[in-house]
Amino acid sequence: TRHIAGEAGARVLINPGNRGKGYSVRHGMLAACCDWALLTDADLSAPIEELDKLWAAAEYHSAAVAFGSRALDRSLIGVHQPAFRDFSGRFFNFVMRNVTGLTYRDTQCGFKLFETQAAREIFSRQRLDGFGFDVEVLYIAQRLGYKSVEVAVRWNDVAGTKVSFWRGLGAFLDLFRVRWNGVTRRYNSPSFSETEPLRLA
Repeated sequence: TRHIAGEAGARVLINPGNRGKGYSVRHGMLAACCDWALLTDADLSAPIEELDKLWAAAEYHSAAVAFGSRALDRSLIGVHQPAFRDFSGRFFNFVMRNVTGLTYRDTQCGFKLFETQAAREIFSRQRLDGFGFDVEVLYIAQRLGYKSVEVAVRWNDVAGTKVSFWRGLGAFLDLFRVRWNGVTRRYNSPSFSETEPLRLA
């Protein structure tokens, strides 16, 4: 895949081993060079055409962050998750709201648009390498005073894409890490730099 992308003229970043999704996203966002940067899951469970909704919402609300949500309008879900995963997601959101104070309905949809300058400020402070990073970056954005808007998008569950029990448990534990990092002011200063060495394919 990376060779095909390279042949198409895309810049491909290579991680030093499997460091986690949060690490990979931070790596990519800090390397972004356009005015806006989009985070989207590789399975395109949120169709890329939904980007227009994020653009429009960011412009209308003068927001630095616009992110997709499956919870705001569930009629837009074409293929639903299995019942247990759906319940787990709702329970995760309940815990997230109580632990972090964020009021969003769905932080875990992998479809988020960031104004690049804001992304640099946010992701340079991101510390979590696992699946809890979605909550973390929205939490940091709020602490830094960036406006974020949640947008209902079309979404389909894709067979074969799932988070294991242990990774799911890790995401729950990450909620408390986010809260602790906030209380101890670890997000006040950047931990990573956009000038970190990058390996290109």
